[in-house]
Amino acid sequence: MKQIEVDVLIVGGGVAGLWCLNRLVQEGYNAILFEKRALGGAQTCLSQGIIHGGAKYTLNGMLSGAASAIGDMPSRWRNCLQGTGDIDLRDTRLLSDAHYLWSNGSLSQRMTGFFASKAMRSRTQKVSADERPAIFRAPGFRGQVYRLDELVLDTPSLVRNLSAPHQDRIFQIDAADDTTFHPETATAPARLELNRQGVTLMPKQVLLTAGEGYADLAKTFGLQEPEMQLRPLHMALVSHQDGFDLFAHCIGASAKPLLTVTTHRAASGRHVWYLGGELAESGVDMTSEEVIERGQSTLRQLLPWITLKSPQWRTVRVNRAEPKQSGGVRPDTAFVERRGPILVTWPTKLALSPNLADRVLEQLDPPSGTHSDLSALQASQPVPLTATAWEDM
Repeated sequence: MKQIEVDVLIVGGGVAGLWCLNRLVQEGYNAILFEKRALGGAQTCLSQGIIHGGAKYTLNGMLSGAASAIGDMPSRWRNCLQGTGDIDLRDTRLLSDAHYLWSNGSLSQRMTGFFASKAMRSRTQKVSADERPAIFRAPGFRGQVYRLDELVLDTPSLVRNLSAPHQDRIFQIDAADDTTFHPETATAPARLELNRQGVTLMPKQVLLTAGEGYADLAKTFGLQEPEMQLRPLHMALVSHQDGFDLFAHCIGASAKPLLTVTTHRAASGRHVWYLGGELAESGVDMTSEEVIERGQSTLRQLLPWITLKSPQWRTVRVNRAEPKQSGGVRPDTAFVERRGPILVTWPTKLALSPNLADRVLEQLDPPSGTHSDLSALQASQPVPLTATAWEDM
C-alpha cells in the first residue's frame, strides 16, 4: 500500500470541520478532510444560519454561561465577512445584518424583553417604529421590537466559501466504513488503511468534527469516551410568494423564544420561512401534519396581520449533536477533548466554530513542516454540497 503522512486528518465536512481545515492550513499544518457524503453535513445546511450573540439565552433576565461564551462571536464573523478576520468570508452571502426580538405587547413579554436588554446592554437595542423591519411597521402590529447584534448567513454559500480554497485537501471517504484504524503501538505509529484506495494514511493527529456521525466514528477509532447526546428538533418550513423577509425571535414569558424565524430563497424564487424555537422543540414527538398545523396556528397567533399567499408547508427533523451533559442540558461552549492522537469536537452552535478552532489549535502538536503527495486520494469530481431543506420548495 502507498503510504501518505499528514499532520492532521479532519473527519467531517460541516462548517466546524471546514473552518478548522482553513485555520490549520493557515498555521502551516499539512491537513486533509474526509467527508462521507456531502459538504455541509446534516446540521450545517439544516441550521438557520444565525450567528448568535447570546441574547436569546438572557430571556430569564440573567447573563448565562452560554450568553457569555458566545457574546464575541458576531464581531468575529463580521470581521471575516469583511475579509479582515481569521478566514476570508467575503464570498459568503449575508441574509440579514441583524436578528430581532419581537413581542406582541403583553406585559410579561415586554418585561422579558426589558430584562434581556438590561442583561445584554451592548447587544440588544430597542427599535423605534420607523426603524423596524417592514413586517413590523404594519398597522396591525402591537408590540415592541429589539435589534440584536447578530447576523444571518446563507449556509450553502458559507460552505462553498470555506471549501473552495482547499478542494485538493477534501476527499469523499467514509472514515467509519471504508477504513481500518490501527492505533499507535510501541513500535509503530497510528495508521488508517483506506481499503478502497489502497492507501495507508499515517496521520499524526485525527480531528473528529462529524457531529452526529461521531457514534460510528467512535467505534472505528475505539473510543468509549467522550459520550454524545442528541437534542432533536422538528422544524417547519413554509414557502410563499409574498416576499416578506423575517429574521426574528418572538419572545414570551418563558426563557425560550416562542418562535424563531429566518427567511431563505428556494430555487424557484419563492421565499421560505424556516421556523424554529419552541415550535421546533415541542414538535419532536409530533407527526409532520401535527407540526404543520401547530405552525399555522402559531403564525396566526403571533403574526395575525399577515396572510401568506400560496403557502406550501413541509417539515424536517434535525439532531443537534453535542457532548453528553448531566440532565441533557445544552452545553455552554464549544467542546474539544483529546484522547491520545484523537481530538473529539463539537462546536455546539454554528456561531462557535471560530472558538472551536481556537481550542483545537491550543491542543494540537506543532506542524511537522512536511508536505505529502495526495494524488492517490484524488477523485475526478469534487465532494458535492448538501442540499438545503428549502431548495426545491
